[in-house]
Amino acid sequence: MADNLSNTAENLIMDWINGVGTPTRPTTPLKVALVTAAGSDSAAGTEVVGGSYARQDLSIAAAVGGAASNSADLEWTAMPAVTLVGWEIWDSAGSAVRLWWGPLSEPKALDAGDDFKISAGDLTWSIS
Repeated sequence: MADNLSNTAENLIMDWINGVGTPTRPTTPLKVALVTAAGSDSAAGTEVVGGSYARQDLSIAAAVGGAASNSADLEWTAMPAVTLVGWEIWDSAGSAVRLWWGPLSEPKALDAGDDFKISAGDLTWSIS
């Protein structure tokens, strides 16, 4: 069954639900990263570098039916020239942990200096 969880997040959830060990809750705020090469459950994608790109803080709506979404717009300004193919959600610990990942609905080519926006409710991820 497909999901958007990284293997690390899957293990944290399993340990928490099963009462094993003392899994650490992710450090907030969670951050959204954009990638130019897709990741997988076990490996991060290739994150954008250059321009004024930086991971953006994520506001999350309450989950419904095993899925969640962003509750506020995500905006990146003055991006480098790239083709975006996906996104990842990381915590903001000193050694950040990748929790979620997924593709954009379609790749997005940007020219240097372009802005990129994901409107509230348009970034969704799920357990199932």
